[in-house]
Amino acid sequence: MSLTVNAARLKEDLQTLGGIGRSPGGGITRTSFSAADADARSWYAARCRDAGLSLRVDALGNMLADDGSDPSVPAVWSGSHIDTVPDGGAFDGAVGVVAALEAVRRLAEEGLALQRPLRAAVFADEEGNYSPLFGSSALARGYGRDRLASMVGRDGDRLIDAMSTAGWDVDSALDVAVHRDPVFAFVELHIEQGPKLEAMGTEIGVVTSIIGLGEAVVEFHGRADHAGTMPMTERHDPLRAAADLIAALASIAASTSDAAVVTCGRLETRPGGANVVPSLVRLTLDFRDPDAANVAALAVRLEQHANEAARTHGVGVTWLPDPVIPPMQLDERVRSTISRTAAELGRSMTAIPSGAGHDSQNIAQLAPAGMIFIPSRGGRSHCPEEDTDWPDVINGANVLLNTLAELATRPSAELITDQSD
Repeated sequence: MSLTVNAARLKEDLQTLGGIGRSPGGGITRTSFSAADADARSWYAARCRDAGLSLRVDALGNMLADDGSDPSVPAVWSGSHIDTVPDGGAFDGAVGVVAALEAVRRLAEEGLALQRPLRAAVFADEEGNYSPLFGSSALARGYGRDRLASMVGRDGDRLIDAMSTAGWDVDSALDVAVHRDPVFAFVELHIEQGPKLEAMGTEIGVVTSIIGLGEAVVEFHGRADHAGTMPMTERHDPLRAAADLIAALASIAASTSDAAVVTCGRLETRPGGANVVPSLVRLTLDFRDPDAANVAALAVRLEQHANEAARTHGVGVTWLPDPVIPPMQLDERVRSTISRTAAELGRSMTAIPSGAGHDSQNIAQLAPAGMIFIPSRGGRSHCPEEDTDWPDVINGANVLLNTLAELATRPSAELITDQSD
């Protein structure tokens, strides 16, 4: 017998969460560790209390909710993130958070005898205000003190200052790796953030793999001068070097692979006066490819071009990369469970790779992991127009609920595999 989510409760949760951090223009800004993020966290904690759940928050802001089960027992995890990009949408991350919480509530309401706990997760700073997939990276690999101290947010604030404001201790943050809270399996529900499912008329995407992700800050160091009196031939203008690099991004991606993408979505000049030649330009690069070797090649080529641009324009350059988050093939056994569940619920489905990074690719380093995609209207995401039809949200939540129930109630310590095996 199939389980169903409480659709009215799920919709209310998603709409309430979508109102936190919303601007008059319709976009949502819930940058990690901001006031809006704190409000969203308080709301989530209250929903957990309403459901009688135990909530733990680690020293980097990852939130784990369950029925108070022994954390040393390997659990089935599900969840996503509640932080957003600046002026983002109401579905990215939020769908997976509210659906995971709903799954924990529904299984408790059904009184099913679980063989292992079910845990709902909210991962901190997935959108990379301080570092890409920050919270789940900490769980998978951990961070050293120097690395935490070096992290600076989009607005120039230091991570350790934001942690202090939130009441978290840096020393405790050095020991949040998940070895003390083992994972049996992980499943994340997420919007596709692309146009494929909608174009195919397909309800469920069973994610096969997640793209590799690199990020680097490039600083070009020049010399500040008067914009009217310093001749063009005598300037040491770091913005010209930055423009040289930005203009080359498309060709660097194309020369690496057909699937490679490189983006500069953030650029800062100092001192920032319209009539001053800049002394410093700082830009952030995001580069991705499904192949780990290509991600590494992109990093090398981007750094080489940054060095060449600096020499050409007579400025200095500093290359500050984040650790690469490797591409990840998701677990075939979890994928099989998702596919079978979707079929039993009468939902159309297709296998699909993810061109966006997700917390699942970090948790997949700890345990078998899978992802469920639902359609994004017009393929739009990371913008106020991001939208998913309500029936698609319910379909995805029901597939998630029944997949988690299968994984949590199976008596064997092994994951379910395809029935033809």
